[in-house]
Amino acid sequence: MIGIVDYKMGNLASVINAFVKVGAVATLESDPSKLNQYDKLILPGVGAFGDAMTHLKENGMDEAVKNFATTGKPLLGICLGMQLLFESSEEFGATQGLGLIPGKVVAFDENRFDHTLKVPHMGWNELFVQKETPIFEGLPKEFYLYFVHSYHAVCDDAYAIGKTHYGYEFVSAVQNGNIYGIQPHPEKSHNNGLKIIENFVKL
Repeated sequence: MIGIVDYKMGNLASVINAFVKVGAVATLESDPSKLNQYDKLILPGVGAFGDAMTHLKENGMDEAVKNFATTGKPLLGICLGMQLLFESSEEFGATQGLGLIPGKVVAFDENRFDHTLKVPHMGWNELFVQKETPIFEGLPKEFYLYFVHSYHAVCDDAYAIGKTHYGYEFVSAVQNGNIYGIQPHPEKSHNNGLKIIENFVKL
């Protein structure tokens, strides 16, 4: 059973449809007491970090997600969901995250950009695989995915399984044991994204 954490932040229909396309069923779950009944968990998200943490905390979903992470069962954060896995974000002031992966989330440093680049980072860009990991199985070392974000993760290379270049190199995919995160949207990334979803289903 695959659960999608429903905390009123994210385009959940497209995530559900991506699982359908790979022949799997994913269920929306808004009851934190039921998270541990799932074999795998998706933490989606679109919007502001602080708002997302507020929604997660309203009914204890933040603690439920952290408890799920301790079971060893696979957990995948997508876009904002990946950012929430970290210890903190500087978006609209410092906000504490779930703390499941050491590191923080920062704004793109536009001082390091050339004049042609804009924030948010939006559109297709390459992910460069940093190390072997089950969720990238069957994909090349470099492949395109669809991005939409203004903030990015900063963490030790020990957790970085994918990096991307936009003005400068940043971490675009992470893993800490059974906990995975990916900054781009696999559900909007056609065949490459569906392969990541399929690989997650097989974990």
